[in-house]
Amino acid sequence: MSKERARRRAEREAERERLAAARAVREARAARRRELRGRVTAVLPRPVRVARQQGRLARRRRTENGVLALLWFIVQVLAWILLDGWMARLGVLIFSILLIPVLVTIVFDRRS
Repeated sequence: MSKERARRRAEREAERERLAAARAVREARAARRRELRGRVTAVLPRPVRVARQQGRLARRRRTENGVLALLWFIVQVLAWILLDGWMARLGVLIFSILLIPVLVTIVFDRRS
């Protein structure tokens, strides 16, 4: 009986040592990766985070700008699909660029 317990204990210890060795290999790999990442990030410049305005008015303004950009894009796509001539497409592009400030003033003006 004691020989059987000694054999099982030796198996448990061998398994524990095997797991410890595998853990040591993983930790060494992770440490090398962290060290390499640290060296690379030390050389790179830190990104500058520009904080966006929060709140209802800022969110509303972003939504308006997004809708306006989407409508402009749809007009351009329709012009490319429906018009054959390059001059007509260029005319729609220039006209839509000149029309954007007018639309912003008429549609989104809050002063009135």
